[in-house]
Amino acid sequence: MTQTFKSLGAVIAATGFILLAVFGPFARAQAPVLPLSAADAAQVRGAVQGQLAAFAKDDGVKAFSYAAPNIRQTFGSAAAFMDMVRRSYPVVYSPASSAFLTVEGAGSQAIQRVQMQDATGAYFLAIYTLERQKNKTWRITGCQVAPNKGQSA
Repeated sequence: MTQTFKSLGAVIAATGFILLAVFGPFARAQAPVLPLSAADAAQVRGAVQGQLAAFAKDDGVKAFSYAAPNIRQTFGSAAAFMDMVRRSYPVVYSPASSAFLTVEGAGSQAIQRVQMQDATGAYFLAIYTLERQKNKTWRITGCQVAPNKGQSA
């Protein structure tokens, strides 16, 4: 019986060590993450507006320039990126109307939600994620689009 408890104690100690090793860094005090400034919020919105304007002009090179390095690496070229947007995100590529909602974020991460309507009158919510780059510009890291049964913003 004593041997079982010693073994169990060793397992508990080992498990505790593993948990500390995995989650310990999160328990330490982290530097405070500051909310986005008004200037950052304007730049975030500007990046999304710039990409939408480039889509409207069918300017793939310009639209691709607003993409973060992870997106640029995934698609490799402006042509491949534009082909994906045309096929998978038609409302983003050519919205009949759009309304920008409040930018949210902190530190180097931001979210820009955009209410969009397509040519048939259906509403969608596009949720853009952006990241501040080392050169202080904001670039789009992703976009999710979902039908929005609510009213226009």
